[in-house]
Amino acid sequence: MRLEDYIKSRESLALIREAENFARGFFEREGTHGFSHVKRVLNLCMHIGKQEGADLEVLALAALLHDVARPLESKGIIEDHAREGARIAREFLEKRGYPKVGEVVHAIETHRFSKKKPPKTLEAKILSDADKLDAIGAIGVARVFMYSGEHGRSMEYSLKHFEEKILKLKDLMHTETARKMALERHRFTAKFVERIRREIEGEI
Repeated sequence: MRLEDYIKSRESLALIREAENFARGFFEREGTHGFSHVKRVLNLCMHIGKQEGADLEVLALAALLHDVARPLESKGIIEDHAREGARIAREFLEKRGYPKVGEVVHAIETHRFSKKKPPKTLEAKILSDADKLDAIGAIGVARVFMYSGEHGRSMEYSLKHFEEKILKLKDLMHTETARKMALERHRFTAKFVERIRREIEGEI
């Protein structure tokens, strides 16, 4: 579905489109955490948010801005893209007089489950779920190997990453809608991991 199918206010759509163009400017190239990931997270957020009764305007802004600082972290310039991304988002939204800055900022600050900073609002929980969902299933499999290729890592390393992180994500979802989606994606991922493990071990 198009964004217009979720966001009906022309004023809200204008701000969201402005945020989209602003966020796109932070990504010099595609990759595991490129702007295509941001757009997929946005789509997941809109779907889950509609099902869960969330504030879709807050959710769309948080999704589009959640990874603006990821390229800086990838280059080693900063340590935590969630914290820096929240700062950038706050500055962007405050300049435009947006009244729900705190809600967007909280969602961005807490989307990264590895930092153990739990999301407290529904919108923050949905953003965290959507970000994790994009790491499971066919897209998740592709992203793991893209990441390994970007960093010169082996298939064995990738397999370990699946086992230590990716296959655990289904149990970390906050919303019922995301839990149902995660189960299907998890089944696909688990089946793929079992198959590639057998082939790596030399099974004919």
